[in-house]
Amino acid sequence: MTVITSKFHQSLKKDLAFLYNRVNQEIYGTGVKKQRLETFDDRVIIFAQHKRVQALHMLSQNFHHLTISVDSALIVEFKSLLKGLIEDSLHLKVKTILKDYDPDTEEACTVIYFKE
Repeated sequence: MTVITSKFHQSLKKDLAFLYNRVNQEIYGTGVKKQRLETFDDRVIIFAQHKRVQALHMLSQNFHHLTISVDSALIVEFKSLLKGLIEDSLHLKVKTILKDYDPDTEEACTVIYFKE
């Protein structure tokens, strides 16, 4: 059995959902619309629907390349902050976090790999 499937499966999902939403609020100024977490052995997948920042939405019409760069930079910051919060708050070691976001649908997928 791995870190996730043993001790605290439901509590972990609740705590990760809270931390994910907290990071989203800190970076974007708003929480997520919806999120669903799935656990698999040593990883968690978070499916979330976000609210696009209005300024980025407006810029994307005429400055698409700029908003792609800004989205990428914000994702890097998001992953770094989330990893730090997970390790500090939940005392779990994170191997890596992968994240992608589609600004057209406002859907995101985040995969968190834990160290065993």
